[in-house]
Amino acid sequence: MDYRKAGVNIDAGNAVVKAIGSVVAQTARAGADARLGGFGSIFDLKAVNYRDPLLISGTDGVGTKLKLAVELNKHDTIGQDLVAMCVNDIVSQGAEPLFFLDYLSTSKLDPDQAATIIAGIADGCKKAGCALIGGETAEMPGIYQKNEYDLAGFAVGIVELDQLLPKAEQIKPGDIVIGLASSGIHSNGFSLVRKIITDNNISLHEPAPFPSTHKSFGELLLEPTIIYTNGVLPLIKKGLVKGIAHITGGGLIENVPRILPENVSVQLDQSSWNVPPIFNWLQQAGNVDQHEMQRVFNLGIGMVLIIAPEHERKLRQQLVDYAYSCFPIGTVSPRATTATQIMF
Repeated sequence: MDYRKAGVNIDAGNAVVKAIGSVVAQTARAGADARLGGFGSIFDLKAVNYRDPLLISGTDGVGTKLKLAVELNKHDTIGQDLVAMCVNDIVSQGAEPLFFLDYLSTSKLDPDQAATIIAGIADGCKKAGCALIGGETAEMPGIYQKNEYDLAGFAVGIVELDQLLPKAEQIKPGDIVIGLASSGIHSNGFSLVRKIITDNNISLHEPAPFPSTHKSFGELLLEPTIIYTNGVLPLIKKGLVKGIAHITGGGLIENVPRILPENVSVQLDQSSWNVPPIFNWLQQAGNVDQHEMQRVFNLGIGMVLIIAPEHERKLRQQLVDYAYSCFPIGTVSPRATTATQIMF
């Protein structure tokens, strides 16, 4: 008896580490050289020259979107989803992402598949400006079914104390709500998506059941989550933003109130942006109530910024310069005692 006969291949794990070395090294940044092999990962905070720094950390996964990646045998973009789910959260508190660690667990390690997944993670880290400085690959037969795997990510960022978000005490009636377009479903709500697809006998390999530029419905659904770091961080550093909400689980209904003071509400106008066709199809095909859609999916808005009216033109121009589609989608108003904090 040996470890391989028990279902764990040490040589396969070593092969993965060797295969990913060059792509991981490409994520090096000030403070980290992004080389693998130590028992712990090192980041030199002196290298980033902050005056009064706070560290902001976040962890997340990709959820059952992974089931679609497995079914389609397409694993090259799921790593960007993982990075985005973590770094978009810490950027929402004003933080610049510094470094990232990943955790990949699987029933049986396929070195080529694992290298593809981790290359996607490294690509996400480059887009976010953070170093991929460590991770873990675990082979766990008996925990996962054949061909299944799971991902988790861990990000750490840094922010000056005076730039920490949200600045709830500054948010007031008359402020503008700016929505940054999503690329689609991003990485939330896929248990409901998969249920609707199954109940309607839709094939992921066939064209989408509505007009789309993607080759297949599955390819559309796997469109990776946008990483908003590059366009949003300069706005934060210039003091143009009072609050940011990353629209993940809970949708617009639950995420926007997380950054509001108790005395205000946000009125959103859903007609002010184009809701991608995938959401309309899901609602119709699944007979999903509108309120349920609003609290499960992002409905085409991946991130929300709250700003003073006088900053709107400058902020929107800078976001367009970074190739982000953005729109004014609502306003902040006084909150009545019994009112909810988010209204459509």
